[in-house]
Amino acid sequence: MLGPVILAASRSDAMRRFVSAAPGTKQVVNRFIAGETVGQVVEVVQKAAAQGLEATLDVVGEDITTPAEAAAARDAYLELVDHLKGLGLGSKAEMSIKLSMFGQALEGGHELALANVRPVVEAAAEIGTTVTLDAEDHSTLDSMFAIHQELRKDFPQTGCVIQSYLFRTEDDAARLAADGSRVRLVKGAYNEPDTVAFQSKAEIDKSYVRILRILMEGSGYPMVGSHDPRLIAIGQELARRAGRKMDEYEFQMLYGIRSEEHVRLAAEGHRMRVYTAYGTDWYGYFMRRLAEKPANLLFFLRSMITKG
Repeated sequence: MLGPVILAASRSDAMRRFVSAAPGTKQVVNRFIAGETVGQVVEVVQKAAAQGLEATLDVVGEDITTPAEAAAARDAYLELVDHLKGLGLGSKAEMSIKLSMFGQALEGGHELALANVRPVVEAAAEIGTTVTLDAEDHSTLDSMFAIHQELRKDFPQTGCVIQSYLFRTEDDAARLAADGSRVRLVKGAYNEPDTVAFQSKAEIDKSYVRILRILMEGSGYPMVGSHDPRLIAIGQELARRAGRKMDEYEFQMLYGIRSEEHVRLAAEGHRMRVYTAYGTDWYGYFMRRLAEKPANLLFFLRSMITKG
């Protein structure tokens, strides 16, 4: 029940100031954010690669209010590409992008976001990696999917994200699976109304399994975004039934959550990619991590009490 309240707080400037100043915040943020600079996150990627793990890198920040800020977000990703160039990790270090950060919500935002994201996708392809477009709230998805489709004309490896809590997603999955694209399936982490989204965990989980079956039985490349042991086991079974080899799908989990499971799956021969966020504008990303799981919120509150 606290999830929607926390997600609403993620849009509050007053709450942003309070959380940023709270004792213990930095300790908890460091659990989910790999660093503030590109140099710090590159070190994390190298250490993960030594453990057999892959990464998808997210420069945090979504509340863009001007075209100049959107251009700065683009440039931050281009800087990341420059740093990745010398690592020789290829597709083991891809990038995740929220189009809101590239100006999607501004006037003429669809065209602006496409213009800003294209050079990042081009630069990523030049160093042997790719980009996945993150899903945000339901009102942004038609634009995201249209940009995804446009980018795939020249860069077919471009991925996208779909969310099991939305009613529309089974239809989206069927279209994307047939199209052969790379698709990450997650439960969803935005405060969506009951007119467009399932509200109970049980319904969201059932939807997740239905959609994952569509992806596994399709011709695309499924990316199973979940920390839930039951859904991970179901994903393995659905892949087996679909006749997929271990390199024909992958698991994805967030940096700082179930890290031992990351290593275990990789050791078993699965492709295991860690969603690794970094940067200074961490607030929105951090609040969604708190909203997703009560244990994350309890960890934060304990840290505040301890530091207080």
